[in-house]
Amino acid sequence: MLNPFSKLSNIGFLKHKSDSFLGLDIGSSSIKVVQLKKKNGVVILETYGELSLGPYANIEAGRATNLSSAQLSEAITNLLKEANVTTKECGVSIPLKSSLVFNIQLPTMDKKQLEQMIPIEARKYIPVPISEVDLDWKVIPKEEMAVTSFMGEENSNKREEVPKTEVLVAAIHRDTVLKQKEIVSGAGLSLNFLEIEIFSTIRTAVSHNILNFAVLDMGSGSTKLYIIEKGMIKDSHSISRGSQDITLNIARATGISATDAEQQKIKVGVSGNTPTEKEVSDIVYSSMEYIFGEVNKTFLAYQKKYNKNVDKLVITGGGSIINGMTEFAKSHTEVEVEISDPFSKVEAPAFLAPLLKQVGPGFAVALGLALRGLQQME
Repeated sequence: MLNPFSKLSNIGFLKHKSDSFLGLDIGSSSIKVVQLKKKNGVVILETYGELSLGPYANIEAGRATNLSSAQLSEAITNLLKEANVTTKECGVSIPLKSSLVFNIQLPTMDKKQLEQMIPIEARKYIPVPISEVDLDWKVIPKEEMAVTSFMGEENSNKREEVPKTEVLVAAIHRDTVLKQKEIVSGAGLSLNFLEIEIFSTIRTAVSHNILNFAVLDMGSGSTKLYIIEKGMIKDSHSISRGSQDITLNIARATGISATDAEQQKIKVGVSGNTPTEKEVSDIVYSSMEYIFGEVNKTFLAYQKKYNKNVDKLVITGGGSIINGMTEFAKSHTEVEVEISDPFSKVEAPAFLAPLLKQVGPGFAVALGLALRGLQQME
């Protein structure tokens, strides 16, 4: 359902040699891994771990970095050891900022004609030569057989119904693909597939069969909002404010280190009581207001365009684990709200449950990759 792309997602496919699979999420501020295996039809969590990249760039943990392939390979190697990862088989994320996902509409035609027309139409959306990207697409299932279009000439008021086909298109720059391959190879892993993080996130976002829902992915550098219909991305929006922005604002305002500011952001969140906590919570609150203002604008635009409502908002990503997030979100949007609990999809020791629920939103991408890897092994 949530993996529409075959060419992009199977780059470098290798035959599995293990019954375990590793999801590897390479972010700008940290790397996360999740290793799963399937036994008697049950998905089991074998290990997971996170490593901050700041120290590899000689800056504080939690800060965004721009490391070389060799440095990232070194960091991954260290994390694999710390987390006791035992498999080499992995799927790796592609950041949304390094990819392009969009919808296009074309007149309905046969498959062969679509294959010829989609790359031509996609050029209008891609800011680099089409020869520099890996391109893939999937036709979005229709709710109606035709879309009304006005085809009359100046002297005619005739209306004709012209069948339309909506297509979800994804593009990844080939330099990005080559870099990810280089990083993974340098860490001694076997790359089974690359997947744009949006699809990994959605795979872990909802536990119920909801037709229309939205995912708010609060990352370090930015916040991404996806609207999903029947398992397909209908709309996406990037909000230029992320978790790290909040942390750095707290550090500047209070004079504490970024590491301490990160801890305060999570602990205090939007629910400060003492004067010191109030200063922190006011900063967090202001940023959250901006983010949810953008969320509501996107929901309204979606409602006007498609005459539909979003049924539920699922919040995920490392920035979602701040204190008071659920209550804040419920008071600032008119839809049902849920904080993602990705690890609820796997079996793990009971004593880990509280911790996994707390940190789970930050591991949505890594877990989604691992789940897909297990599915492909069957």
